[in-house]
Amino acid sequence: MFLKKKDQEEINFEKLDTLIGLGTHFQGIISSQGTIRIDGTFHGEIKNQGDLIIGEKGILEANIEAKNVFIAGQIKGNILAKGKVEIAASGKVLGDLKVKNLVIEDGAIFKGTCLMDTPPKSDKSEPKPTLNPESAKQDKNLVL
Repeated sequence: MFLKKKDQEEINFEKLDTLIGLGTHFQGIISSQGTIRIDGTFHGEIKNQGDLIIGEKGILEANIEAKNVFIAGQIKGNILAKGKVEIAASGKVLGDLKVKNLVIEDGAIFKGTCLMDTPPKSDKSEPKPTLNPESAKQDKNLVL
């Protein structure tokens, strides 16, 4: 939510490698390295190392793995994103998400669960403090 600019990953809308256009129906498995935009209908599975853009008319019934996902259309299925999932006001997602960053605009529909997974920092020099409720009760300056 309060990420530094360098931690946020943006989708490049200018560079498209694959387009499934309006009126196109596709079923199967898509495996790609670049940016995919879907404005048609797709059923199956998407494994993409790049970004995925679902246009307003796009309708998907698929499980998705991608770097970043922008949704203005409809998806029924689970999404695993290494970066950001953004659901536009016109977007509808029915399924579970596992993401690093999530943006949901007003008016968007999301029905499912979300796990926001950020990799742990590799700073092992400082042990993480643990709170023991019994020891906290003994400390009169600590409020529970």
